[in-house]
Amino acid sequence: MSSRPALRTGFRAAVAAAVRGFLWRIRPRRVSSLRATFTVSFVAVACVVTVLVGILSYSAAARLVRVDQQTVFAEVVRDLRELVELDELTPQDFAPSGSGGPRDDLIRSGRTDVQVLGPRGEVVDKGSPGLPVRDSDRRTANADVPGVVVEHGEVEVGGGRYRVATVALGGGRGAVQVAQEFSDTEDLLSELQQRTLLLVSGVVLSAGLFGWWLAWRQTRRLVQLAGAAEDVARTGHLGIQVPVAGRDEVGRLGRSFDRMLVRLAQSEEDQRRLVQDAGHELRTPLTSLRTNISMLRRIDELPPRMREELVDDLALEARELTDLVNELVDLAAGQSSTEPVQRVQLADLAEDVAATARRRTGREIVLRADDDTTVEGRVGALQRAVSNLVENATKFDRGGTGPIEVVVARGGPGGPGDAEQPGPGAGPRLVRVEVLDRGPGVADGDLARIFDRFYRAPDARSLPGSGLGLSIVRAVAAAHGGAPFAFRREGGGSVIGFTVRGVGGSGAPR
Repeated sequence: MSSRPALRTGFRAAVAAAVRGFLWRIRPRRVSSLRATFTVSFVAVACVVTVLVGILSYSAAARLVRVDQQTVFAEVVRDLRELVELDELTPQDFAPSGSGGPRDDLIRSGRTDVQVLGPRGEVVDKGSPGLPVRDSDRRTANADVPGVVVEHGEVEVGGGRYRVATVALGGGRGAVQVAQEFSDTEDLLSELQQRTLLLVSGVVLSAGLFGWWLAWRQTRRLVQLAGAAEDVARTGHLGIQVPVAGRDEVGRLGRSFDRMLVRLAQSEEDQRRLVQDAGHELRTPLTSLRTNISMLRRIDELPPRMREELVDDLALEARELTDLVNELVDLAAGQSSTEPVQRVQLADLAEDVAATARRRTGREIVLRADDDTTVEGRVGALQRAVSNLVENATKFDRGGTGPIEVVVARGGPGGPGDAEQPGPGAGPRLVRVEVLDRGPGVADGDLARIFDRFYRAPDARSLPGSGLGLSIVRAVAAAHGGAPFAFRREGGGSVIGFTVRGVGGSGAPR
């Protein structure tokens, strides 16, 4: 019984068992980290590829070796047939001669074992080792026709396995048996099989170590980012140092995460300042309201004139408190707006604001605009900013007779004494909105502070307002890639406005 199928079956069974065991060990429920996932994936791919290459290489090598051995043996048998068909040879012709006889040629050509049979199938010259003689071999030795062949695919002889072929000499003169041992070939293939298994195991182990190192190298920055995120979640502290090394996707993620923390920290600081400033500004009207409300308990004791003054004060404080709350809401909405970004013609928007201000105040408001003032932004926020500028001008130029001018044009501001200069990239891509009045103007010392929250110049503290209107202008301008500006107007008055990015600018509303 042949052992070659058993060897092949055993090899494949061993490989299949190894793969099944490996896949069982790396099943997904065991994987608990990205590093482990990368390592297991790398090892799995290397294992599958190595096993497939090993199986295919071994199968191809074994097939080539076996085919080569079979071809050599077939050529030996063919040469022997041609030899006995050409000449009437006898068993004595195949006796060992040492002088280059037919037997020596057969042994040299195929490293074969030769055994000579007599007419009745008896062994005339025993091979080394001796080959078994069967009935079919005896009938072949007694055959009349030379070249008759009977082959035995596998014969056990002395612990080895041989291919055996018996060729008739013809005329009943006997036969010649040739044999080729292939057990040494199978031993060689078995050793090759073992070495292949060792090589596959070594490659898989090396792939595992290299995969772990590669996964560690690729994921260590992700681990650091995850640690930073966990620190932020645990402590609430936004000043965590974030690793931002590298120019790949992980480096980009680190830089984005760092920018996000900076924005969150800034937002937290803005909220804290807003709450503190709002609390401070709300105390004054609330204290006045409490005082006036306490006086309402004795309103019957007050003279009619004081009653009217008390009611007027209450109404004024209520209006100022309402305006303050509304402006706080507007400021918060400007900082975190969900309004969609769209293309806006600032000239048309400014015309709508000017028309509304004309109806409310009765003042003459003149608009001058360039042909193309298209920007990408949030309509509500931009309208609020322009409206605040116009309301600020009408408030401080209350008794003026000249028109209030609104200018919408391309380019940045050109006046002296800007409170805040536009950011990098100022030029043709900027669109500016400015409001010019003939009021008392802004003192040089106040130009740098009029856009701060709740700031009011000393000569304006008696006027109504909360000091948040121009803060909203600055927030809207910053959100649209621009900046506010203010300077004194030649001939008296002020020029206050802001810039935004025009269409095609690099800044975008946040």
